[in-house]
Amino acid sequence: MIGGVQNIGRITELRNRILFTLGMLAVYRVGAKIATPGINPDVLSQFFGGGSGSSPLALLNIFSGGAFEQLSIFALGIMPYISASIIMQLLTVVIPSLEALKKEGERGTRQISQYTRYGTIGLSLFQSLLIATALENGQFGTGAVLEPGLGFKLMCMVTLTTGTAFIMWLGEQITERGIGNGISLVIFSGIIVAIPGALGQLWQLVQTDEFTLLQVLFLFAFIIVLTGFVVYVERGQRRIPIQYARRVVGRRMTQGGMSYFPLRVNTANVIPPIFASSLLILPSTIAQFTEPDSATNRFLQDYLDFGGFWYNALYVVLIIFFAFFYTAIIINPDDIADNLKRSGGSIPGVRPGKRTAEHIDKVLGRITLVGAFYVAAICLVPVLLSLWARVPFYFGGTALLIVVGVSMDLMAQIEAHLVSRQYEGFVQGTRMRGRLGQ
Repeated sequence: MIGGVQNIGRITELRNRILFTLGMLAVYRVGAKIATPGINPDVLSQFFGGGSGSSPLALLNIFSGGAFEQLSIFALGIMPYISASIIMQLLTVVIPSLEALKKEGERGTRQISQYTRYGTIGLSLFQSLLIATALENGQFGTGAVLEPGLGFKLMCMVTLTTGTAFIMWLGEQITERGIGNGISLVIFSGIIVAIPGALGQLWQLVQTDEFTLLQVLFLFAFIIVLTGFVVYVERGQRRIPIQYARRVVGRRMTQGGMSYFPLRVNTANVIPPIFASSLLILPSTIAQFTEPDSATNRFLQDYLDFGGFWYNALYVVLIIFFAFFYTAIIINPDDIADNLKRSGGSIPGVRPGKRTAEHIDKVLGRITLVGAFYVAAICLVPVLLSLWARVPFYFGGTALLIVVGVSMDLMAQIEAHLVSRQYEGFVQGTRMRGRLGQ
């Protein structure tokens, strides 16, 4: 691994891609510090510094890399794009025309990507209007808006929507010209930059004797063990053996053999907790537009208050539901069985066709259940840690899943570049030796 890292600087293309990625992420971090016109940053700092770190807003703040608590031009972050992408994936299953467009190949993919961009702009305008209204109503502190009115609402909507559109473009540029998935790296960078601030808060608590050194050691040990467990499970998969028979293609006989079809333990990745968190944020959004003493507000506070029993129970149920729902969307056992039948493959001991689809569906259901409970546990334990152990920062399970997933994907892409360059060098060396031999 160390030798591979040393070789990164020797490969010009890989070095340029990494430098381009770092440059784009630096631009994103600069924009996260530029405040939205018309607000009072001091009021927002007091609001978020007064205990809002253990609230649903903490998740939005994490995904925006701290830009939400400062209400910068990137306050919405990339969440509208993620939501629009997920909605489009769901619509391709429901709407036949979108499903047919998806099967058209590159042209259909470009068209769906364009629809996703339009959806991102629409969601950004709606969410920015809600934020502007909440700011004027004093939901983020009294005096957060310098000059309330229609002009501020329009300015806030245009600014935040433009910021999200720029982040979306920036992520696409990283994917095309950099290294790794641009959107994932934007979220990843926002999570990573919050670590020094969290450590600083923890050190202040140690100095004021609110936290002991022994508690800090136990906390770090817990985080290390939990991270190792996430890495272990994320790499886990259930391999279904596939037997391929010999086939005649034209005048050539293809070799048969054994292969396998991998099913990941966590097929849905971070989609279930993101969906669940988005739905559970809706009650707090509704509460902003109701009277503090109204029956609706009291009901939401009693039964859907962040960290409460019913909140956490509903959070777990939604994660499990979306894990099965999203897995069913991206993996169709019938399609897999048909593809295996056409390619001459079969599962040993299982008849091709309907029986194969039923077998895959059965295995997929079992492994999805394990993955759903795993994701629910990872997302729930840090919440309880933040509320019950009084940890001064929001160590979210969703953030941990993203950090581990993006890190593994990034290292895999770097390793693929290194291996491809070594292979090209091996081929060139073989050709050169062949010429010298002649």
